[in-house]
Amino acid sequence: MITILAYSMIAVFMTTIMTRVLSALIALILVPAIFAAAAGFLPGLPEMMIDGIKSIAPTGVLLLFAILYFGLMIDVGLFDPIVRLVVRVCHGDPLRVIIGSTLLSAVISLDGDGSTTYLLVITAMLPLHRKLGINPMILPLVAMLPNSIMNIAPWGGPTARVMASLHLDSSQVFLPMLPSVALATLGSIAIAWYFGLKERKRLGKIDFVYTGPAISERSLISEDNIHPPRENADIPAWRQAFNIVLTVGLMVLLILDIAPLAVLFMLAFAIAVTVNFPRVADQRERISAHASSVLGVVSVIFAAGVFTGILKGTGMTEALAHSIVWMIPKDHGNLLPLITAVISGPFTFFLSNDAFYFGVVPVLAEAGNTYGIPPEVIARASLVGQPLHQLSPLVAATYVLCGLSEVEFGDHQRFSLKWAGILAVLMLIGALVSGAVTLV
Repeated sequence: MITILAYSMIAVFMTTIMTRVLSALIALILVPAIFAAAAGFLPGLPEMMIDGIKSIAPTGVLLLFAILYFGLMIDVGLFDPIVRLVVRVCHGDPLRVIIGSTLLSAVISLDGDGSTTYLLVITAMLPLHRKLGINPMILPLVAMLPNSIMNIAPWGGPTARVMASLHLDSSQVFLPMLPSVALATLGSIAIAWYFGLKERKRLGKIDFVYTGPAISERSLISEDNIHPPRENADIPAWRQAFNIVLTVGLMVLLILDIAPLAVLFMLAFAIAVTVNFPRVADQRERISAHASSVLGVVSVIFAAGVFTGILKGTGMTEALAHSIVWMIPKDHGNLLPLITAVISGPFTFFLSNDAFYFGVVPVLAEAGNTYGIPPEVIARASLVGQPLHQLSPLVAATYVLCGLSEVEFGDHQRFSLKWAGILAVLMLIGALVSGAVTLV
């Protein structure tokens, strides 16, 4: 009954947000609460919700200070040179703009964190996409696809989890997946090329002169140029150098993983805002300027904590994991790596990475052991579905992506689902051809 309840709740949840009956924020709270109460879990519901909120709190704090930090860096023009370069290369050509957005996302995604990638890519490229009149659904798609591939780097979430759960190292899990990563990355560029050609045909090329020091949301105010001059455009050279060193240092610390990400961003923001805006009044003004972005994202993150807390507290997570193993035919155990790869997409969509890689994958690896299948093969296969995972309502970074892009979560899912599925298929093909995923 719990298994039926779990699948029913997920179906109702997805239907409500994809049909826009409820926003993601409201659906994440109401749908699981109603199902849990109807199943007799009402007395324990508050504790489940609080436990879920506690589990997601570090992520919420991380996103809060990450948004403030990168918002501040954008205010002081740290990323202006990158944006100028992209604008010069694009020359008002929708094809170049879309491919440039994809490549920018691929490079920045090497840090293994989706939220920072989306903060940088969307903030830098959204005004240019709007200036050219490009379909607003394309930018979140082409920002997400490369990130979903680079997310399986050893310092990324899923690979780190599967290595920990099966006691493997990166040479066993990640390195054999490099051909898959390369093929899927080429696939993301090909998808960007396809949309670029469509938009070039629809819009043509638009010639404009880049007159402002940077691209920001205020570019929409001006019809004559991309961006009017910023009030604080005259940043001293020493301060610009300090911001570069601070940001590079922050990225290095993120990759080295020497401290929790939330702590690093808190400290980095405190230092950055003090150096760049010594006056308390200016600090308050900068924080207030980004308050709406912070509230929109962080509120959904805590709502997602409620969803996962109820899912775990009612036993739905465990029931879903057992249902996966039950569905695998005993006479086809040799196909377990392929089955693992196929189910990794939908089940990392409906389950958190923690639930899948710590709850489901070890069970699959143990089952594979009876058929002589090494655990590292199951581990690699479990990473294939990550492009679909990036569309999950349980992925915090996706709310950052949709919030900054100003698109509805359900609209983004409908538009991107097919293309994410294509990338997952390409990753599977690459894994099978290269031998990363083998069939006994």
